[in-house]
Amino acid sequence: MKLIADISVIPLGVGLSLSAYVAACEKVLAEAGLKPRLHANGTNVEGDWDAVMAALRRCHEVLHAMGVPRIATNVRLGTRVDREASMDAKLASVEEKLGG
Repeated sequence: MKLIADISVIPLGVGLSLSAYVAACEKVLAEAGLKPRLHANGTNVEGDWDAVMAALRRCHEVLHAMGVPRIATNVRLGTRVDREASMDAKLASVEEKLGG
């Protein structure tokens, strides 16, 4: 099953600067063959359910290996069975309605 996910991985106990951990997770997602889209509060990604979940698990493993003692992750998932959805199609639909 294909899904679109909004993921926010939050390393805890490592101070205020989190960009190194964000970059590590972005690399994991890309190495999994996914096309992550970073935004100010997380990352959007689309792909096969199992591939996305495996990459998310790998993010946790990599961050723990970097010394992160605790990780909280927020995930919002969307699936469709009536047609194939994509991040590009969702954005294009809204932009069309905005007249752009």
